[in-house]
Amino acid sequence: MFILLLGAPGSGKGTQGQRLAERLGIPRISTGDILRAAVKAGTPLGKRAKAYMDKGQLVPDALILDLINQELAKPEAKDGAVFDGFPRTAAQAEAVDKALAAKGHRLAHILLLDVPEEELVKRLLARAGEQGRSDDTAETVRTRLVVYQQETAPLIAHYAQRGGGGGGIVHRVPGVGTMDQIAEEIRRIIGR
Repeated sequence: MFILLLGAPGSGKGTQGQRLAERLGIPRISTGDILRAAVKAGTPLGKRAKAYMDKGQLVPDALILDLINQELAKPEAKDGAVFDGFPRTAAQAEAVDKALAAKGHRLAHILLLDVPEEELVKRLLARAGEQGRSDDTAETVRTRLVVYQQETAPLIAHYAQRGGGGGGIVHRVPGVGTMDQIAEEIRRIIGR
C-alpha cells in the first residue's frame, strides 16, 4: 500500500509517517530526512540541497526524483511505502504516479494533515530550539509556509481531479490533538 502524507512544515508528517510505516511494516520515504542526512554527511547532493534549504526554498525536482527512485528500488518498498514530504508539486506528483505505475502500483491514500498556521509557526520555532535545525529560523519558517501554500497545497486539487476515482483517496486529517488521536484518525481512514 502506497500512502502520501501531505501537510505544511510542522504539521506532524514525520511523526505520523513513522508511526504509520511501522504499523503497516513498510518503509517511510522522507525526503526531508534523506536530504538532512546528505547535508550532515557533506555529500555533493547535500551541499547542493543545503543552499536551497537554508533559504527555505524547495530543493529542485531533479535532485529529489533521483532520491525517490533510489528508495523505490529497494526491496523493502516493493509492496508499499509512506511518502512523507514528497511529492510537493504537480510535476513531482506526475513523476511519482509514473514511477508507481511502472511497478504496477498507485497511491492508495492521500492524507492531508490540516493544522492552523499559528500552530505551525509555534511548532517550527519550538523544533528549531530543540533540534538546532538551520532550516527552522523565524524568517525561513515564514518563507516555507508561503512556498507550501503556493506550490504544495495545489496537489490536493491535482489528486482530487485525477481520473479513475482519485478524488476518493484524498482525506483531510485534523492535525491538532494528541499524537495518538491523530494516529487513530489515520487508522480509521485507511482501515488498517
